[in-house]
Amino acid sequence: MTYLFNRPNHDLLETFAWSNVLLAFDYDGTLAPLVSAPKRATMRASTRQLLRRASKLYPCVVISGRAQGDALGRLRGVEVCRVVGNHGAEPSPNAEATRRRVQQWVPVLKARLRRRQGVVIEDKGFSVAVHYRQARERSSTRRAVLAAARSLKDVRIVGGKLVVNFLVPDAPHKGLALERERSHFACDTVIYVGDDETDEDVFQLDRPGQLLSIRVGRKQASAAPYYIRNQAEIDRLLEILVTLRGDHRD
Repeated sequence: MTYLFNRPNHDLLETFAWSNVLLAFDYDGTLAPLVSAPKRATMRASTRQLLRRASKLYPCVVISGRAQGDALGRLRGVEVCRVVGNHGAEPSPNAEATRRRVQQWVPVLKARLRRRQGVVIEDKGFSVAVHYRQARERSSTRRAVLAAARSLKDVRIVGGKLVVNFLVPDAPHKGLALERERSHFACDTVIYVGDDETDEDVFQLDRPGQLLSIRVGRKQASAAPYYIRNQAEIDRLLEILVTLRGDHRD
């Protein structure tokens, strides 16, 4: 992985900024800092202001693990072109069938994990997230969550930062969602920023010269070619993109 803000990469950012580019972002851990209670996650005022400015210069989409309505509510004051929820699965043409399948998992997970303290089971309609950030024994709690997962049928398990995600196997992932949005907005190139395991579905896309994938935090095993050091550096990236497109339009 290469640090995005190394001097030689400025030309790369400039090339993408001056192209017919779509900006796409994850929310938690990317636009907003990770917090112990997911309901409290919010963007810093500086990030909100920069994203607002960027959204006036570029088509912008957010592809979040959150339910679509939840993510929309956290973007108040920022007019992005689209918000995709549930790791790419929402909206979906098979909405009702997906919801019915997901609803079968919730009582099973609650029953299997009821004695585990610090576990939060989040029903997001199109998927379920089991958070264990607040658990004292995180390793054993994760093992218990994965053991509970084995009692479910027709489920795709995707890990994350102190969370286990339960998704319908045939639901679109973030990579498919990004391709769909790029096509819909007729963009030639994409800059995508994400921080977690479900973002690897984007990072693994083979689109040389068309996709600039950036991971928040360096991780050797990631397929992303570029990284920023931490979530706070999203402001630096947004500021550069605003400046480049603003300079170009002048």
